[in-house]
Amino acid sequence: MAQILAPSIQWQVRIPKNSSMARPMATNMFSPVLWKQNKKGAAKSSAKFKVFALKSDDSTINRLDNLLNLDITPYTNSIIAEYIWIGGTGIDTRSKSRTISKPVEHPSDLPKWNYDGSSTGQAPGEDSEVILYPQAIFKDPFRGGNNILVICDTYTPAGEPIPTNKRHRAAQIFGNPKVAAEIPWYGIEQEYTLLQTDVKWPLGWPVGGYPGPQGPYYCAAGADKSFGRDISDAHYKACLYAGINISGTNGEVMPGQWEYQVGPSVGIEAGDHIWCSRYILERITEQAGVVLTLDPKPIEGDWNGAGCHTNYSTKTMREDGGFEAIKKAILNLSLRHKVHISAYGEGNERRLTGKHETASINSFSWGVANRGCSIRVGRETEQQGKGYLEDRRPASNMDPYVVTALLAETTILWEPTLEAEALAAQKVALKV
Repeated sequence: MAQILAPSIQWQVRIPKNSSMARPMATNMFSPVLWKQNKKGAAKSSAKFKVFALKSDDSTINRLDNLLNLDITPYTNSIIAEYIWIGGTGIDTRSKSRTISKPVEHPSDLPKWNYDGSSTGQAPGEDSEVILYPQAIFKDPFRGGNNILVICDTYTPAGEPIPTNKRHRAAQIFGNPKVAAEIPWYGIEQEYTLLQTDVKWPLGWPVGGYPGPQGPYYCAAGADKSFGRDISDAHYKACLYAGINISGTNGEVMPGQWEYQVGPSVGIEAGDHIWCSRYILERITEQAGVVLTLDPKPIEGDWNGAGCHTNYSTKTMREDGGFEAIKKAILNLSLRHKVHISAYGEGNERRLTGKHETASINSFSWGVANRGCSIRVGRETEQQGKGYLEDRRPASNMDPYVVTALLAETTILWEPTLEAEALAAQKVALKV
């Protein structure tokens, strides 16, 4: 029986036998709460679970549980839409709910909405209204039914994108005919770290102390090596339910750290899917009483940081002879190294040290099958003469709209001078 332990709360979720998804409950209602599998009973909905408090009135909990699991579909055509946007830090997700009179299939069927930008650090108090534009729809794994999650971007009442709206610029780049013709693919590896509540120390670590050195934890199994698997698995299933193009997950090198992969995704879709997957992960850790951090170096010392490696290819790269296009892209990336680093996440200098499977933040490098480089090319890509490259520089807290658009801009739209190209080719040992 898997268990998630935190200093102030202990959960075990009772998931009905035939249920494919967990259903959330607010953790601050009960103390403590136990989370475990329940082999009894069948669920009618794909988004249900039972929660039992050990030290609270069972009748109160059951009444609340019944309401949360209530299927409203037979009684109304209305649905609940959770509008999600990026807050003032550029990394936090915010959301609020509204009733929509009937199920919808496309973001254009949804109304614009607004919120108080002065409360999110995105507008002054005397002119605080920020407008939400629905851009992408996903199924809601928490409420089930026809309810939806809605990824939005943010504008002033006059229709101008606010500074934290990075999606707007990305959509312009991906809408460029030259970029669209190359059908850019992205596979993003999102790493994250789970922390114990209150003490903000990694899950599974002794409070104020350290576990054994790295080595046994990567892709490991066992109560002494894998911490937070239930959260990772719940997130995996919730993303599949939502329609996110999640392609895998694994435990990472540092204990308490995990990774999931999203892709291959085309163009702007990559950013939409990563942001929605992050929101879902925030909600799941909220339910589990565990803190999520995307800090690129949550623990100083001889511990791996957290990145967001971005695998990238264009149509030309994927076709026969594409390795030449990959080398040309690497050349361009070397010339704009500082531009990319400045856009690849806050605090990344603590991670990109040249140690722990990273390249130095101060220099550009590339290599085949080399995880200590800025750009890695897979052995299979080299052998086949076509494929993709992996940009290993982005931090775990990067904005996927910024990173994906910048890769397309640098490798498709931006052209260096012949002199700069020749010098760069010599410097990074590339023959193009």
